[in-house]
Amino acid sequence: MTENFPLTIGQLAQQAGVHVQTLRYYEQEGLLVPGARTAGGQRRYKKADCQRLHFIRHAREFGFSVGQIRELIDLAAEGNRSCAEIDAIARRHREDVRRRIRLLRELETELDRMVGECAGGRVTECRVLEVLGDHDHCRTDHGHGRESSDSR
Repeated sequence: MTENFPLTIGQLAQQAGVHVQTLRYYEQEGLLVPGARTAGGQRRYKKADCQRLHFIRHAREFGFSVGQIRELIDLAAEGNRSCAEIDAIARRHREDVRRRIRLLRELETELDRMVGECAGGRVTECRVLEVLGDHDHCRTDHGHGRESSDSR
C-alpha cells in the first residue's frame, strides 16, 4: 500500500499493522521519535518514521526485546561503524531462542508424560494436579527455578 506522506498517527499505525497505543509506546521507549505537530496540533509522520516502525515491528516479530531494538537502532545510526556489535546482539538472541526452544521441548515432554499418566479418575487422584503441585514429580528441569527471559 502506497501512502502519501506525511501521515497521521492513525495512518502510520495502520500502514505498519500496529495499534496506535503500540506506536505511542515505542515513542515513550525512545524507539520512534514523535512526529512533528501541525498548526492544529496533530502529529505528522514522514516516510523515514514509517520505515523505522516497520523495522521495530519486524524485530519484535523476531523476538528482540525493546532494549535490544534500541541498541540496534543506535548502532545503525553509526553508518561507518563495524557491524560486529549488531552481529553479537543477533547471536546472543539466537542463543536465547535456542535455550527457550530446549525448555519448550522439555515442557512438552513433561506435559505428554503428565497427561499420559492421568487415569481419568477423581480430582483427588489427578496426576496433572499432583505434578503441577510438586516439581519433584518431574523428570526434567524445564526451567524450574530459573528466571524467565520474558521478564526482560
